Amino acid sequence: MIYFDNAATSFHKPDSVAEAVYNAIKNMGNSGRGVHKASLESGRVVYAARELLAELFNVKDCSRIAFTANSTESLNTAIKGLLHSGDHVITTVLEHNSVLRPLYEMEGRGAALTIIQCDASGNIKIEDIEDAIRHNTKMVVCTHGSNLTGNLLDIEKIGALCKKHNLLFAADVSQTAGVFPIDVDRQNIDVLCFTGHKGLLGPQGTGGIYVREGIDISPLKSGGSGILTYLKTQPSSMPECLEAGTLNVHGIAGLHAGVSYILEHGIDYIRKREQELMRRFYEGVRDIPDIKIYGDFSTSDRAAIVSMNIGEYDSAKVSDRLAEDYDICTRSGGHCAPLMHQSLGTVEQGAVRFSFSHFNTSDEVDIGIKAIRELSTEQ
Repeated sequence: MIYFDNAATSFHKPDSVAEAVYNAIKNMGNSGRGVHKASLESGRVVYAARELLAELFNVKDCSRIAFTANSTESLNTAIKGLLHSGDHVITTVLEHNSVLRPLYEMEGRGAALTIIQCDASGNIKIEDIEDAIRHNTKMVVCTHGSNLTGNLLDIEKIGALCKKHNLLFAADVSQTAGVFPIDVDRQNIDVLCFTGHKGLLGPQGTGGIYVREGIDISPLKSGGSGILTYLKTQPSSMPECLEAGTLNVHGIAGLHAGVSYILEHGIDYIRKREQELMRRFYEGVRDIPDIKIYGDFSTSDRAAIVSMNIGEYDSAKVSDRLAEDYDICTRSGGHCAPLMHQSLGTVEQGAVRFSFSHFNTSDEVDIGIKAIRELSTEQ
């Protein structure tokens, strides 16, 4: 099997990730719920994972990172915990439904929403964000990288803009964490939402949220925390404030191993290799007749994603043929990015997305190119 669906979830993980999950299942108890060996060992792994994530994102105090099940939970926590009726929030058409649906929900509760449009290549202008700011604007929330086109937003400039206007900046780094440099201080990120199962190379069911000190987010959930048992409300201190219930320690152990691998090998190496494979594929398919590729490839500073269509060929049928005839895994359809598809004019057809990992090989990419070339002759 050739796996080109890493923007959905990374399939090839370091062996150390599986080993860490197995060890956790065999040896670890409930973190923060006892003083026996199994509980303490669990707590140590959770704390170590926080420290590694803090190192990766340049977070000075690792207690400002809370674990979640995925970036969807993190984004729901940020959006619903910070916005109120009468607030104004700005986002973009590049967003995943994990941003859009919570925002629509808050719009229904009285918040005002502005969505910044893109150009034909899927890029937005930072000036359009600034022009959209109102007297009651509270927050800008946006993705770092489009899961459909691979285009990046300049989150450092957006962060600086938010700081200039005293706005909160929440960044969704689902597609970029573990591959692109993320520095919450340099990029003026107030809230960082990430998932563990993509570029961080961890198991599914892991993720987290960083909240800058001084920012209070109302918890999305309440329940057991391991501390302050007799308090009627969720503890206000981080990270317990946002970590109601038993943590996925088995998954967090795997996430710890994934981040350890990234820090050992270096995100520059990982990014360079992914971009080399992405560029090889793009160069191999772009001139095939009837191929339409979406996104801006004028810069190498982009996520390792190539989304495309073959003439009027339905994207689902193309992905099915790739899977059945070539054993190639891709993603078709709407990619949970409805506004981006509307902007690109691909609502009905969808698109076929190839997304690459540094574990892929050049030979696999060449097989993918050959497959697209052969399928294109059927049109």
